This record gives sequence, C-alpha cells and structure tokens, in this order.
Amino acid sequence: MADDDYEDRPRRRRRDEDEDDRPRRSRRDEEEDEDRPRRRRRYDDEDEDDFDDYGEERGGRRRLSRETLRAIAGSQKAIILCILVYLCLIPVQFAIPEESRIFLALALIPLGITATVFVFLLATKVYSTATGVILGILTLIPCIGLIVLLIINGKATSVLKENGVPVGFLGASSSDI
Repeated sequence: MADDDYEDRPRRRRRDEDEDDRPRRSRRDEEEDEDRPRRRRRYDDEDEDDFDDYGEERGGRRRLSRETLRAIAGSQKAIILCILVYLCLIPVQFAIPEESRIFLALALIPLGITATVFVFLLATKVYSTATGVILGILTLIPCIGLIVLLIINGKATSVLKENGVPVGFLGASSSDI
C-alpha cells in the first residue's frame, strides 16, 4: 500500500477521542433531513453567474420542487392509463354488435371525465391555468381528446426528464423522485 493513498484517506476517530460529546442523531431527525429540499451544489467547472442566490439555474428552466414533480408524475401515470384504455376501446367498438355500442359509449363517459380532470391538473403544472382549461375542454372531443392526451403526456415526460427524473413506458416511478 502506498503512503500517498494512506494519507489521502480521512482518519477515523474513536468515540473517546471526540472533543464534544454531541448526542447521537435519532432516526426521526435523519428522516426530517431527508424531506428537506437540497440545494444544488456548485462545481468548479460551472460559472458563478449561472446561479442565482437560491441555487437555481438561470437562463434555462427553473428546477421544480419534489412535490411538484411527484404531482406531475402521478397525473402523467393517470393520463397514460387513460390513453391505454382509450386505445383498447377503439378496436372493441368494431368487435361488438351495434346494439351493444351504447354500453361502450357509457364506458367512455367516465374515461373522458377522468382524462379531463388529469389533463387540467397536469396542464396547470406544466403550462398555465388558462391552457389547462382549454386542454381540458378539448379532451372531451372524441378524437381530439386522444391527441391532447398524447401532447400533454409528451410535455410531462420532457419536464420530468429536464429535472433529472427517469421516465419509463408507464411514466416515472415516485421512488425515483
């Protein structure tokens, strides 16, 4: 073992060598620290001018809080499920007899309402309230609603990826946020 490597490692102190007898931190204290938002660290290769006083990048998109990212990920999962159900019901419409299609239409009503609610919630987070209202109303129109679902899903995916959250086929996992 080289002497250089040995000197670079921090020296461990035994309990009796500690000058201050601070009480050990409880698990509850550690959990509270985990819930606190962390400031982004500045690295040597980044300019000081790229950051404002709060540690958020300037010039690009602002970093979103964990709660906002979790809300976006949850709404995105609901929208993805609405897209999948919508795409499954389209071929079913041609497979069932014409007399039974009224029941299919009754199944589309709660799907449309659910999609409208989640599109509104997600659009208010990634766009604005006015855009959320417009996209929510457009979701109620049959074929245009599917297009709106796909657009808002794409925007949610890009926002999550910009904030460093990996997004899979069925959206982002809340444990990754």
